[in-house]
Amino acid sequence: MTIQVYTFNEEEEKALLDFLNNGHYKYKSAEEDALTDVEFITQYNKELEEAEAQMDAGDFLTHDQTKKHFADRRKRTSGS
Repeated sequence: MTIQVYTFNEEEEKALLDFLNNGHYKYKSAEEDALTDVEFITQYNKELEEAEAQMDAGDFLTHDQTKKHFADRRKRTSGS
């Protein structure tokens, strides 16, 4: 999965990098002008096509199903 995040200041950037590093997430950092990187765009388009194929195959949750999933999870984790 590819996610682009635009931080508003250095403090937010540091907090995000701390989170990623402490969580042992694999990530790639780039300056804004590097967003035209062919490798990035190719991967991004591939992931969009894969997601579209999943949706076309019916492999998705509706908004109501997603809300129910998180409500059920909150119930399980709160001990109710």
